[in-house]
Amino acid sequence: MSAVESVGIIGGGVAGLAAAILLAEEGVAVDLIDAKSDIGALGSGITLQGNALRVLHRLGVWDGVRRLGFGFDTLGLRAPDGTVLATIPDARTGGRDLPATVGMYRPDLARLLADRATGLGVKIRTGVTAATLTQDAELSTSDGGRARYDLVIGADGVRSWTRAAMGIDLTTEPIGMGIWRAFAQRPESVIQTDLTYGGEAYIAGYCPTGEDTLYAYLVEDAQDRNGLSPDERLSTMRALAENYHGPWDDIRANLVDPSRVNYTWFEHHLLDGTWHRGRVVLIGDAVHCCPPTLAQGAAQALEDALVLAELLTTRDAVDEDLWAEYSARRLPRVRAVVEGSVQLCRWLQAGERGDTAGLMGRIAAVVAEAP
Repeated sequence: MSAVESVGIIGGGVAGLAAAILLAEEGVAVDLIDAKSDIGALGSGITLQGNALRVLHRLGVWDGVRRLGFGFDTLGLRAPDGTVLATIPDARTGGRDLPATVGMYRPDLARLLADRATGLGVKIRTGVTAATLTQDAELSTSDGGRARYDLVIGADGVRSWTRAAMGIDLTTEPIGMGIWRAFAQRPESVIQTDLTYGGEAYIAGYCPTGEDTLYAYLVEDAQDRNGLSPDERLSTMRALAENYHGPWDDIRANLVDPSRVNYTWFEHHLLDGTWHRGRVVLIGDAVHCCPPTLAQGAAQALEDALVLAELLTTRDAVDEDLWAEYSARRLPRVRAVVEGSVQLCRWLQAGERGDTAGLMGRIAAVVAEAP
């Protein structure tokens, strides 16, 4: 017996779509709204570790992920001049049947998930925002809709409207680092993620996202880059990339499209307590976000959806026992990821070597376990 028969979801990112799929598979009626006019319109590359792939396999989209993405099992470390320092077998945290990592184009992943959800009967309305929400799960929307659900899930990201509507005060803190990202053609020299620590940037890295594409990134001290034009953003990233060689020489030649370059700050927050109020619950970035130093953001959002849907469809009631188990299964794991991601940044900022390999190994062991 399922504890819910109808669920409303606010937000069509990976967390919201994953929850929609898993609930719809069990016969729950799901309505999902997203403020964007096209769920698959925005984004560059995304790195999916094995534990994220494990959930995507469960969601029924693994074949599409494998076809559209680029899988690999090793991680490279390079000096700024391009010299290979080490090639390390990456932890296969999703199990031996899945790659350690897949890079892919984020909009492709969004479309795979959205198509899977609609195929299961999920009603997706784009270009629609929430207008009012009560703790007993009555939701009104900008298109004039109004419905009462058994549960509403807020999966609407770092600046969550749902979180504010629930009266939860959560401060999102800047790390003090900014990241340049670009989506570009993949040269043949890029076959895995390679990372360079140090030089003009804290981190210079790239991830193949398909047979012909990659995304590249450079992490610097956080700066106000809002005043730059698209062409200026491109030239600024290219100038910073001039300090790195090896495959970066090939990548830099392909950094030609200003619309494919973006700049954001690293931020973090964690709601250290219950993630629900009444019959409204938050998942994904709405309750935890961290810098991408462990590439676990999407994975943890997917795991939130997996655990929540499992509990909602195997319990008889949405009660305190359900919420206690949800918190017990999610909060310690997410806390380890957020704190570990932030710690890696702090070591870089302080110019400290730190036990990076040990920290990464500990997190890999944590996320390799079923959530």
